Amino acid sequence: MLLHKTKKNQGGASSKGNRLLISVSVLGSAGPIRFVVGEKELVAAVIDTALKSYAREGRLPVLGSHLNDFFLYCPSAGSGALSPWETIGSIGCRNFMLCKKTAGMKIDDEGGRSPTTAAVAQKRSGIWKTWINKSFNLKVYSH
Repeated sequence: MLLHKTKKNQGGASSKGNRLLISVSVLGSAGPIRFVVGEKELVAAVIDTALKSYAREGRLPVLGSHLNDFFLYCPSAGSGALSPWETIGSIGCRNFMLCKKTAGMKIDDEGGRSPTTAAVAQKRSGIWKTWINKSFNLKVYSH
């Protein structure tokens, strides 16, 4: 007699989409936070999960928990913060940097910087982009 086991989650992975293991680094922290997310998760949800994981692990420096105070940046995808309404799988990147917004920096709803703070953001972005590139050992070539 043969017994056939039926899977409880038949099609479960396909209905939720693919899952991705991502790394989120925080400036000044010892190492990246790694966790699994669905590719259809919004960037805002990923920021929220990263902040909760960071706090749960008791990492330093203390960041806070308000997700609107942070933006997610993908060093290999180009310049600019990711829109909180984008899906994390649409970016094509698995390594991210979580950065705290400065007092003069505003990110609009589409993820772009406001024109009034573009010069300040460009100057500041050069500093942390250099640190990111050094920490990930990335070589950036200009065309």
